[in-house]
Amino acid sequence: MGFMGVWSVLLVVGAVGGAACGVVAGRRSWRDRSPSGLDAEAEANQWLVRLAGGLVPPDVRAWAGADAGTARALTSAAECHRAARTRLATARTAAEYAEVTRTAREGLEHLGRARAGLGRETATASPAAG
Repeated sequence: MGFMGVWSVLLVVGAVGGAACGVVAGRRSWRDRSPSGLDAEAEANQWLVRLAGGLVPPDVRAWAGADAGTARALTSAAECHRAARTRLATARTAAEYAEVTRTAREGLEHLGRARAGLGRETATASPAAG
């Protein structure tokens, strides 16, 4: 009877331990997955909205009095916004949404150079925490 009791306990402990390992492995694989198309779409939208908001001048006269380099940077930012908006309208895969995000971020870099040329702050923090 002692042998059977010990054997039963070992079987139960093994079953519980195996189930716990399966749960941990399942959680790891969930975390390691690349973002879904929906996640990529949301991120692309956030970057595009951030770029659009940056293109709205706080003081129109400051933008109007920009030097040639600043004007080129503003034009490039506006072109990136237009291109990203056009791509977003037809994007369907995570890779296509990633391209929209890349284009919008490029536009924010141009916008940062333009703001620096105007003596404005150039913060380009992520739209979403993390």
